[in-house]
Formats: sequence, structure tokens, C-alpha cells
Amino acid sequence: MTAAEILEAYGVYIAIGFVVAIAIVWLIGRANRKAKVVRESSTRDVLDEGAERASRNQALIDAGTPAPPLDAGPAPASVTAPTPAGADDLTRIKGLGPKIATLLREQGVTRFADIAAWNDADIERIDAHLGRFQGRIRRDAWVEQAKLLSAGDEAGFTSKFGQNG
Repeated sequence: MTAAEILEAYGVYIAIGFVVAIAIVWLIGRANRKAKVVRESSTRDVLDEGAERASRNQALIDAGTPAPPLDAGPAPASVTAPTPAGADDLTRIKGLGPKIATLLREQGVTRFADIAAWNDADIERIDAHLGRFQGRIRRDAWVEQAKLLSAGDEAGFTSKFGQNG
């Protein structure tokens, strides 16, 4: 058989096989396709997309109709409780923040001298009321800091515990 005779006898089958092979290659290529990064010209500015929205938002801002204030209710007392008159600013002690100072005021501790006079039993008693702040009294040496601050030894306090603030 010559090539012409083979092509005439099996040409339809060869054409169908060729089309199926192309379809399979196309499907495999499509399944393995990953996202392509398309780079646009450098003259396009990414901020141009939002320019229209920005001007619309500016128009709303310029309209001057303020939103009604949110009613958050009263501020929590543990954060905003004022320091009683004659009390020391206990937050000067390193490791003692506003929340802990409020907890201490609730226990009647308002002065550096109060903390400076604590013994082990006092530390255990107060520490039990500090919740998630337990252990800070000894770890941050509050008694030692309070002794320096109650004595007015600012230089000694700064040299040992650093600058406040």
C-alpha cells in the first residue's frame, strides 16, 4: 500500500485522531494555567482608579452634615477614676499603670509611703486582688521604688529604675 492509498482508506480516522489530540493538549494546558501578571505601561497611575470615588467622598465631607455621635455610655471607672486629693501618682512606679492604680485605690492604697511600708503579708494580700497583674509587685520591685519616691530621692530612683515617662 502506498501512502496515498493509506491516506484515502484511513484519512477520516487520522483527522479525528488529530482533532482529539489537539483537544487533549488544550484541556491539559487550560488545567495547568496559572494567573499571569500583566504589566501595564508606566504612565498609568494606580491612584487614578479611586480618583472618582475620592472626589465623591470629598463632596460628602464638604456637605458638612455631621454624623450623630455614638452613645458609648459612660467611660469605665477603672480607667478614668481621678486620683484623690493628697494622693501620689502611683503610675510613676515602673510596672504600675492606670488600671493597677485604680485597683490599689480600691484597696485604700493611695501614697508611695503605703506601698513602701508593705511587708510580705501585705504584698500577698494586695497581690491576690490584682487579677491578671498578680506577681508584678515583686517582679517590678514596687516596694523598693516606692521607698525611693516616698523619700523624695528622685536621683536615686532615676539611677536605679530609669527616667519616668
